[in-house]
Amino acid sequence: MGEYKLADAEAKFADIIWENEPISSPELVKLCEREMNWKKSTTYTVLKKLCEKGIFKNENALVTARLGREEFYGMQSRRYVEDVFDGSLPRFLTAFCGGRKLSRLEVEEMKKFIDENT
Repeated sequence: MGEYKLADAEAKFADIIWENEPISSPELVKLCEREMNWKKSTTYTVLKKLCEKGIFKNENALVTARLGREEFYGMQSRRYVEDVFDGSLPRFLTAFCGGRKLSRLEVEEMKKFIDENT
């Protein structure tokens, strides 16, 4: 798999695919023309790029995801924690919370998650 960062337009394009897959490439062109004001060539260029990154595939004019939305953003999030916080989830959570108190529900959900994943 390639790089997992997407530009804003690529992310919007990816959302269109995830929301409509499986989708024929001609139908994808029509959607992108309507929703993003893209030309056919732009749609195919960006599709090819995201297929090369391993996020989507286009076989026999049918576009499908190799990675689902949650899987993709989960991988992107894990890479961010690795790169910025040396892989330390506690350091990330400390920075993310920014000194605010967690709600009782948030604490319960985190405890449940920890219990289920240890």
